[in-house]
Amino acid sequence: MIHDLDAVNPVCAICMYGLRDGERDRLACRICQDRGTAMLRELPALYDQLGDLLEPGSGRGGGRVSGTRGAPLPCSLHVLDLRAPGGLVTMLADWEAAVRDELGYEAAPFRGDLRQTLAGTVTFLASNSPWIYGGFAGVADLHREIRNQHGHAERLVTGEQAERRVTVRCACGQPMRVTLTTPGRRCTACGAQYGHAEVLQLPLADRAAA
Repeated sequence: MIHDLDAVNPVCAICMYGLRDGERDRLACRICQDRGTAMLRELPALYDQLGDLLEPGSGRGGGRVSGTRGAPLPCSLHVLDLRAPGGLVTMLADWEAAVRDELGYEAAPFRGDLRQTLAGTVTFLASNSPWIYGGFAGVADLHREIRNQHGHAERLVTGEQAERRVTVRCACGQPMRVTLTTPGRRCTACGAQYGHAEVLQLPLADRAAA
């Protein structure tokens, strides 16, 4: 466990690992910045691939299926949720607005349809990722939403199953929901911080706590 001594040993707000020399004035480490920026840049291509799933006769992986049936209804609903207004594009546009407000910039210009808005928003956020991961107060929430939306879109495109979540128990007894790729977690009850490896080594919570 990483002790809660942020002022002396600052940790990344995302993965909870200690910040290295040269990073101690940042909110998040450069490794998380690189990962988040890479996922962000992949979102437009995933968005296009999700659109292919909605075409009649389309199948996962870009292949065509004979007949008139389209993608299975549950898959289509999830795809529509991501691609429709209020979905992926809206989420990122809201974060762009928050970043612009924090930086004192003017509101984002009108860019066109949802796909054009996504491209412009991704370009803006990726270009400003050094500042976002260095000093934006909402960086942990932004990174989590990028990771969740990227993972959701990627699983729909590839047909992979969602990650299984398990409930572990903090040293103070507080249950926490994690997955195998959880980068780190801070206990909401006692404030204890755990890195990726450490949170996965915590004992499983009993069924009643879960």
